[in-house]
Amino acid sequence: MKREDKIRKRVLVAWSGGKDSAMALYELRKDRGYGIAALLTTITKDYDRISMHGVRRVLLEKQADSIGLQLEKVYITKNASNEEYEAKMENALMKYKRLGVSAIAFGDIFLEDVKEYRERNLSKIGMEAIFPIWGRNTAELAQKFIELGFKAIVTCVDSKFLDKKFVGRIYDNRFLRELPSGVDPCGENGEFHTFVYDGPMFRKRVEFKVGRVVLRENRFYFCDLMPVLR
Repeated sequence: MKREDKIRKRVLVAWSGGKDSAMALYELRKDRGYGIAALLTTITKDYDRISMHGVRRVLLEKQADSIGLQLEKVYITKNASNEEYEAKMENALMKYKRLGVSAIAFGDIFLEDVKEYRERNLSKIGMEAIFPIWGRNTAELAQKFIELGFKAIVTCVDSKFLDKKFVGRIYDNRFLRELPSGVDPCGENGEFHTFVYDGPMFRKRVEFKVGRVVLRENRFYFCDLMPVLR
């Protein structure tokens, strides 16, 4: 093992499959002080999809494979309580802590309560929270994501903020221009979620077909992405 590998801080990346976690990973990979142990994703067991984003597990796996990183999946039930989520997450994290992982990186940008929640939970098990894109201007961050060559599709929108017409669209400059006033360009307030299918970290594009749009909980519009089998 090289000396530079020994002094790296080994981290997990909290991975939603969306653009903010992709940007956090991109920034981490530029820093030689970190070694990425795996991507950590919460899966809703009942649906076999990424929690909140609604993307099928098989596409998540193809994404991680294209990026070239191990994927650690934490399964929770569809109506999971905070206690269930925290217990299952702690089990997964302790496994990695025993392997020398000391920190978890998140793609949060400006929600202080979320940041404090993550830091508080990790401190209980002696791990550190890292926020590679914290405090960045979200309009500039959105533009950089596009300029770097990342490609993403909007998989979920909250109808409290956005019309159904925004789901299933490519996250590009046109999408950003058409966002209503008050909607964050990165969707940091939960206005929308994305799936990144190509970009500078990808060895190959993740292929999919756009399926139907459904309304869940009388509030969230989800666009189903179906894997292309080759």
